Amino acid sequence: MPNPIEEFVQRSEARFLDELKSFLRIPSISTLPEHKGDIDRAAAFVAGQLQSVGMEHVEIIPTGKHPLVYGDWLHAPGKPAVLCYGHYDVQPPDPLELWQTPPFEPTLRDGNLYARGSADDKGQMHMHIKAIETLRAVHGTLPVNVKFLIEGEEEVGGASIAKYVPLNKEKLKADVALVSDTALYAEGIPTLCIGLRGLVYTEVECTGPARDLHSGLYGGAAPNAVFALIEMLSKTKSADGVIQLPGLYNDVRRPAQAELDSWKSLPFSEKEFLEKEVGSTELTGEPGYSVLERTWARPTLEVHGIGGGFTGAGAKTVIPAKATAKLSIRLVPDQDPDKVIASLRDFIRTHTPAGCKMELRVLSAGPAIVVNPDHPAIRVAARTFSQMLGRPTVFTRSGGSIPIVGDFAKHLGIPTVLMGFGLPDDGLHSPNEKYNLRNYYVGIMTIAHFLEQYGA
Repeated sequence: MPNPIEEFVQRSEARFLDELKSFLRIPSISTLPEHKGDIDRAAAFVAGQLQSVGMEHVEIIPTGKHPLVYGDWLHAPGKPAVLCYGHYDVQPPDPLELWQTPPFEPTLRDGNLYARGSADDKGQMHMHIKAIETLRAVHGTLPVNVKFLIEGEEEVGGASIAKYVPLNKEKLKADVALVSDTALYAEGIPTLCIGLRGLVYTEVECTGPARDLHSGLYGGAAPNAVFALIEMLSKTKSADGVIQLPGLYNDVRRPAQAELDSWKSLPFSEKEFLEKEVGSTELTGEPGYSVLERTWARPTLEVHGIGGGFTGAGAKTVIPAKATAKLSIRLVPDQDPDKVIASLRDFIRTHTPAGCKMELRVLSAGPAIVVNPDHPAIRVAARTFSQMLGRPTVFTRSGGSIPIVGDFAKHLGIPTVLMGFGLPDDGLHSPNEKYNLRNYYVGIMTIAHFLEQYGA
């Protein structure tokens, strides 16, 4: 006999989809100033959705950059409080020519909803709101106390929410946080992420001559800022992928053997990972570690982009005066972001080529986080997930970073249930990002059941 939660969601599928499509049509790109109006529209959309499902004290909170959205419902005395987090901002859709359909015109193909932000994180965050609507429709009330805190800067470092949380501990007080911004390990496998890497995101600027110079007149005597930057960056890692920053590995905590053994039991194919997800000729990285350990539990250093000099059509023979690179380091448990930043500064200072100066600007920094799988809320989430998808829940880590999870642990003293419904091939931050429509509906049901069982 169908459960009332499933019945309500099934009856509401068309409306839930239409609402999500309306949300996805808003190009709330947080990194581009020209989309400030769209950011405000997205925040207003979230606030309206919270009000429509009965949340109280809903407010759009101004910050130094993009607004936060808050709402709560606190009428379940003696029951736990759950703090639901998500983000309404998205990455830029570039390169546009690689999208099969427009990135901000959500399109259904083969059971997937294609749009920027569909999986990261509008579709997943919207499940929380619809789960609340479902519970109120079925029971007339909620089984737990609920608070929502939704931000618009996750894709640009989350500085405003990082300032807001420690200043509003009482307002945000809860027993556990709930975040849906991760993925199932594979289709149909219920997955709880219990570990996230931290992130130090930086910008390195190299300056050489006072201005761009004629390479014929000055080549061989004047320093080249682009070449100097490349020379320094090439020394940050060895040829086999070992990071060369002094002391970087000193505090790295390797996962427990039981956790490593559990990863070996996952249905992982290195060949499929290479062909279907990476798409290169071979995989790279530290020798002596499995792919899952390298991506989940080892620190990494990546260059995201380099700019400088002349890159237009035709020829312009200049020696560039300035060059800039975006550089990040992913951290693992026990690594201190401040120590890593200090090590990076020292490395850059030591390896700056003659005739050039380099400046390091830290754009964001947050530590890694590991959640105890024995916490009561995690146990309930694992049981609920398993019941909904019909197979045992697996515990994984993610190579990505969700800085707010660390902030919740540090300032509110609460763990986070990372219950995501994306898939590994959803194309986050890439053209043709998608979200499986079935997972959207199942996610709403699962979250509703989780809140119901946690309240019981």
